[in-house]
Amino acid sequence: MSWQMQCEGFLFDMDGTLVDSTILIERIWYGWAVKNGIDFDHLMQYVHGRRGVETIQIVAPHMDAQAEVVALLEQELREMDAITPIPGAAAFLASLPADRWAVVTSASRAIATAKLQAAGLPVPALMVSSDDVQSGKPHPEPYLKGAALLGLAPERCVAFEDAEAGIRSAHAAGMNVVAILHASGHEPTGLAGAKVAHYEELTLRPGDGAALILEQRA
Repeated sequence: MSWQMQCEGFLFDMDGTLVDSTILIERIWYGWAVKNGIDFDHLMQYVHGRRGVETIQIVAPHMDAQAEVVALLEQELREMDAITPIPGAAAFLASLPADRWAVVTSASRAIATAKLQAAGLPVPALMVSSDDVQSGKPHPEPYLKGAALLGLAPERCVAFEDAEAGIRSAHAAGMNVVAILHASGHEPTGLAGAKVAHYEELTLRPGDGAALILEQRA
């Protein structure tokens, strides 16, 4: 079923939404789980969409989450491979005015920059990373900060997400959400206003005033 949304600002999660880094993420977390005796399947219920520190606080509250995350981030920067862009992401970003979009990610700024570059995608001038918030996704703070960076009310923005924590974060911030299913394969919350496999299914055209109309290709 086709749909359309009118919006002025565009906020993008990164992992699973702009870049497919599933292989890298799961490889690193699998090694960490084995090393620390953590059930991997249980761990993966909390990895996608969340900051690493909050994931560790949930699955291993006895550990020093901050120290563990530092080591994981160092490993991730060393192993920046197996990263590809979500189909159509580069062209879609290129179609947006530079001051109308931002990345809102649970990764650190250094990791986000490295992954976007590895995937051949532009690094935006505006970004909300794990370094910039007190409460990560699914709390609405990341997306509220993203809207503020664009100088827009949340309801005038659309968020692109793939993970449950991120969808809940953007929805709680008062935004329309487009679920990108290329990496995740499903939308687990029922809260997204629209679902597409990737950006090649999307098109933009002028709307009212400064707004753009986002819609699914027929």
